[in-house]
Amino acid sequence: MRNAITDVPGVLVGHATRHGGGALTGATAVLLPPGTPVTADVRGGAPATRDTAALDPRYGGRAVPGVVLTGGSAYGLAAAEGAARELGSPVPAAALFDLGRGGDFHARPTAGTGAEAVRAAGVEVAQGNVGAGTGAVNAAFKGGVGTASAALGGGAVVGAIAVLNAAGPAVDPATGMPLAVALGLPGEFPEPGGDDLSRPLPRSARPFNTVIGAVVTNARLPAPFALANAAQDGLALAVDPAHAMPDGDAVFAASTGTHDAPVAAVLEAATRAFARALVHALLAAESVTTPGGRFTAYRDHYPRTAAGYRGR
Repeated sequence: MRNAITDVPGVLVGHATRHGGGALTGATAVLLPPGTPVTADVRGGAPATRDTAALDPRYGGRAVPGVVLTGGSAYGLAAAEGAARELGSPVPAAALFDLGRGGDFHARPTAGTGAEAVRAAGVEVAQGNVGAGTGAVNAAFKGGVGTASAALGGGAVVGAIAVLNAAGPAVDPATGMPLAVALGLPGEFPEPGGDDLSRPLPRSARPFNTVIGAVVTNARLPAPFALANAAQDGLALAVDPAHAMPDGDAVFAASTGTHDAPVAAVLEAATRAFARALVHALLAAESVTTPGGRFTAYRDHYPRTAAGYRGR
């Protein structure tokens, strides 16, 4: 397995990245097998979403060809229009705030960005400063996009993709380690590597925030919305605090329903996979300097610890 959301058969991911010329933003498309029902869980007081009302779990969600994760705040939701043109059907979307981080407040994803992300979709999923994670920031560190998966046996799989753009830190200030690092699979994340992990973190810019992502399984679920709930629990394990008034944390959830697995095991795996995806987003991110500022990566602040990270 790739330890990626694309370990769920039929799921594809594509990124479109804009870096330079005042831009530091992008979009990510998550494509689903035909007929896959999707729901959404949006929390906090400042969401930027498109067509999530159509996914209301009270009415069973809705089958859509995919979802778009994008930068650009509400302006960036235009990326969903381009994705919809490529796929021939409306596509729901969620956006995070990255305006001005490349230096130009008006440089944000467009319909063309969303179409490009769809055309780039495949099974290999790049992490870090790509797609919707290009301009992401997490408190004192550069954020990014990450992915993870878990095999449940019998062919059942749960996969997650998440973009870390939270104002609440994903790092324990007492230890310097990612908050959810203990949830990792054997060898997935580095151990403390000799850095002075007690030294102060870089000064936080207290950025505008929002974590967005998706969780998909091929397990049959009586209530797919519970999958989104479980992923939001994973967010709360990886970021502290989460779901605050300035947040617009949005998670899409989908089940292709081709395999049987215990519901409790599926939901626990979704919680852990989403949290692990956020750890990957933090560890894979790279430092960036633009006219909009200097955004330091975890790997540069704690180089000895991060040296043990291999990306999967």
